[in-house]
Amino acid sequence: MKKPAIIGASIPRPDAREKVLGRGIYADDLKFPGMLYGALVRSPIPHGRIKRIDTSQARSLAGVKDVVVGEDTPQIKYGNWRLVPASQDELPLAVDKVRFVGDEVAAVCAVDRETALRAAGLVEVEYEELPAVFTVEEATAEGAPLIHEESKGNVSLVRKIEYGDLEGLFKRAYYVREDTFRTHAVSHAYLEPCSCVAVPDEGGRITLYTSTQVPYIVQCLLAHTLGLPENYVRVKKLFIGGGFGGKMELRPWEFCAAFMALRTGRPVKFTLTREDELAFGRRRHPMTIYSKVAFDKDGRLLAKDFQVMLDGGAYNAMGPTATFLCGTFGNMMYNFPAYRYFGRHVYTNKPPASAMRGFGAPQAAFASESQLNMAAEELGIDPIELRLINAMESGDEIPEVATVSSCGFKESLRKVREMSGWDRKRAEKKPGRGLGVGCFSFISGGVFNWFNTKFNFAAAEVTVFDDGTAQLACMACDIGQGCDTVLRQILAAELGIPLEKIRLVSMDTATTPKADLGTWGSRVTLMNGNAVIEAARKIKEILAGVVFAEYDLNQIHDIGFAEERVFVKAKPERGMSLAQCVAKAQRIRRGEPLTARGFYTPRNKGLVSPAFSFGAQVAEVSVDPETGSVKVEQMYTAHDCGVALNKMAVEGQLEGAIHMGLGYSLMENFVMEGGRTLNTHFLDYKIPAAQDMPPSHYAEIETYEPEGPYGAKEAGEGLAIPTAPAIAEAVYQACGYRCTELPITPEKILKGLGKLK
Repeated sequence: MKKPAIIGASIPRPDAREKVLGRGIYADDLKFPGMLYGALVRSPIPHGRIKRIDTSQARSLAGVKDVVVGEDTPQIKYGNWRLVPASQDELPLAVDKVRFVGDEVAAVCAVDRETALRAAGLVEVEYEELPAVFTVEEATAEGAPLIHEESKGNVSLVRKIEYGDLEGLFKRAYYVREDTFRTHAVSHAYLEPCSCVAVPDEGGRITLYTSTQVPYIVQCLLAHTLGLPENYVRVKKLFIGGGFGGKMELRPWEFCAAFMALRTGRPVKFTLTREDELAFGRRRHPMTIYSKVAFDKDGRLLAKDFQVMLDGGAYNAMGPTATFLCGTFGNMMYNFPAYRYFGRHVYTNKPPASAMRGFGAPQAAFASESQLNMAAEELGIDPIELRLINAMESGDEIPEVATVSSCGFKESLRKVREMSGWDRKRAEKKPGRGLGVGCFSFISGGVFNWFNTKFNFAAAEVTVFDDGTAQLACMACDIGQGCDTVLRQILAAELGIPLEKIRLVSMDTATTPKADLGTWGSRVTLMNGNAVIEAARKIKEILAGVVFAEYDLNQIHDIGFAEERVFVKAKPERGMSLAQCVAKAQRIRRGEPLTARGFYTPRNKGLVSPAFSFGAQVAEVSVDPETGSVKVEQMYTAHDCGVALNKMAVEGQLEGAIHMGLGYSLMENFVMEGGRTLNTHFLDYKIPAAQDMPPSHYAEIETYEPEGPYGAKEAGEGLAIPTAPAIAEAVYQACGYRCTELPITPEKILKGLGKLK
């Protein structure tokens, strides 16, 4: 099938102008008549029982309209509601005890923000302080204090995978190595801190405007925690200043805004500060990873034992999903005859960790890819060659997970080898300069989160009008990745109309199809894209019928949609404009609008995902041996995202992924003391600036994914995975320091080289 011209084009995002000119409306921009401003009261200690809360001074302050504590609320727990319902362990406001510095214990709302903040400071809370644990080792030690009494040993969830003759292959192996790696917590660092406004509606209903990437999940959980019917809660779209997984849950301020709006009968707004986000916000899971791998004498992988402890902080949040996925990512990309995974999600008295771009894959890949680089050196095999020996191909099976339908992994490895000048540069090694490789594979939307549901995975509604325009309604969330553009491209390609003739209505749970879990897991292009295609093709069937009737055709004729026309492909002169065709169809249907809904649910596509991306990345770095300073000189990436629907968007995803990978590898790190986060501003929580970005060279390895719209699959999260192991290996090649614990700092390098005690 010939690909429409709009598929694969580089198309700027329609919202770019509004954002650049400051005309984009975000949650904190909203103002309503009589609106109140909220503030939260947070725990100053990491672990303790709540003995008494006195709100009298706060209530008596002029301008204060409401004060709520946990006992005022329905006290309904929420959390990872689909994958592991039993893991729901959070209350919007703590009732019995607090479990981290920042745990929410009360909320106030007042006529202005300053009064609300002052009132929050007047709420008196008396605690009985309890012993706290801050590492997974402390938390799982014999006799450790329990953070949640029902979780023995502070382990909230265990995930196991096992197949093949693991012990037998380890015994027969030519080479076995075992290593322990540690990864750290980092912030999503999205530009827009979380904000929401809850507006009471008639009949005890509520409308929530919020910065979220999962409007339907927020609707469900908010209704659940408020004790309301689901349809009594409406969640609406606004511009979103980034998410990266940090805005995919119900959060306490959303509940408090809605709860107090219903109590006061007035709109209530909560907006977090950057300090709030860094000190108390969700973060990437730190992990302690033990990995043991076995090879035969030719470098072929035989077995892998992968044991992981995830530091989940005080609550589960999306940790059960991360625990599940980490084990899956541990055996992707390469063929393992035997594999064992033992993952434990552990509570500690720190801010909760949750979903973040890659969702368990960056940590798993740092360990796995670093270990492959270490093994390559010991085996005397080039690291890229070792990967080519073991790389997956189309048709390979990930046991108990899926069969890989399309795979350009080997092509990616060969291309990045060529692009980077790998063979020559590794042979002509220069002092203080090194090349390292890291690879990735990632899901195109998760299947595991939607078992036994009454809904499909994704839905879209298409309406066409007699002026030649169309409307697309769906709940997919554009959080900066550009899906608003890509979904319109897909519809434009199907109907044969320009992009500007499509109006998009999105992220409103009252007006868009509900069958959607939001934006996470790189699911939108594949899943929502397929739903758009199905809806469009239902419309096309109706319009094709008009052409059949108009020209007295039989069913052997193929009808085309292009250049705003509907026509017989064999005889293009037999046709009419799309506008005329729609008008005729409406007359035939006695004015009934031409609207169709499309749905998508993967069928028999494995346990985790219907499709997988692949890729390889080479980092070229220089290291100053006197200061330990690392400079990334060049990045080279080759990746298989199926068919790139919007090349500009794919390139933007790559550049953003490298930026996040640089921060994760070299500088971002929370400084904690007694459970308290000390670096709560971007002045001391360092993220890469524009001048830190290296020149980047990339190539798309085009494959065709049968399950994807026009052959596409993910091109967002996977690209964030390989940077850390590639840089770590490049640093080792440059100076001899082997990093097994992120981030790679000058101090660690100098200590590793014996130049600093």
